[in-house]
Amino acid sequence: MTILARATTGLALATAALAAPAAAQEYPERPVEFIVPWSPGGGSDTLMRIIANNVPEHLGVEMPVINMPGVGGTVGLTEASRRDADGYTISQVHEGLLTATATGLTELSWQDFEPIALMTASPQYLVANADQPYATFEEFVTYAQENPGEIIIGVTLGGVPHLHAAMIEEAFDLQFQYVGYEGTGERVRALVGGNLDVAIGDISSAQQFVENGDLTFLAVGSAERMEQTPDVPTFTELGAELDLAVTRGIVMPKGAPEEARATLESALEALAQDEAFVTQVNNAGAEVDFRGQDGYTSYLQTLDDTVNRLAEVLAP
Repeated sequence: MTILARATTGLALATAALAAPAAAQEYPERPVEFIVPWSPGGGSDTLMRIIANNVPEHLGVEMPVINMPGVGGTVGLTEASRRDADGYTISQVHEGLLTATATGLTELSWQDFEPIALMTASPQYLVANADQPYATFEEFVTYAQENPGEIIIGVTLGGVPHLHAAMIEEAFDLQFQYVGYEGTGERVRALVGGNLDVAIGDISSAQQFVENGDLTFLAVGSAERMEQTPDVPTFTELGAELDLAVTRGIVMPKGAPEEARATLESALEALAQDEAFVTQVNNAGAEVDFRGQDGYTSYLQTLDDTVNRLAEVLAP
């Protein structure tokens, strides 16, 4: 090789070495579309719009929301899974996808995506009608064990509330009668009306009825006691490490570039520490519970194992 050729080759390699980091920093060059697989105005839509409205400051580009509801969130997620894996399409997953997969509602699974970050959690409560012969969780367990199959619990059959009730049933060796309701508000109203003994609910739907004496919070599925309900014990305190929450996380289509995944993860982590964002999430009835790519993947895998173990109970 001549001196000129060696010099030219060296210059080319040096130029490439300098250009590589710059190219890696180019993402994102344009808006990142956010397919929210639920209708406008619901819990998922509200929380995901809070993310979309606040993340541009940390990501550097806008994040337009596209609502694609239908079939328990699987219509929008199916579309998201088919989009180019270039980092410019994201979507939202919660426990409902795992139950839909396990019960045969869809062939899609969480493994068809790249988990980027878990962002919010809405801890779920076991709520009782105040007229029942138990005022604490311990009394509830004693009564349920002495009267197997008599406790009528309100859930969404085959959905996340059904999963949570089955986890309680398994952990404490209980046997429930399941009655299905489409939404949390409908379940809680039935509970207040005396049509149910207990139900799976949350702060936003049940707290007003607890405060006026119609309902009682027996236990909460958070890791620690909730600030809004400091007297309500966690299931962990009561002897079972149950993580019962509706969590909402961000995913990309399978095969999305590593640099895109890392950049979005970093932006979402910064967002999770933004006080204004945290306040907005809290005002929407949820908590910020950031877990990055590894933590979110681990959470989904553990949950998937639980859902598959209880799939027979959840089946319609």
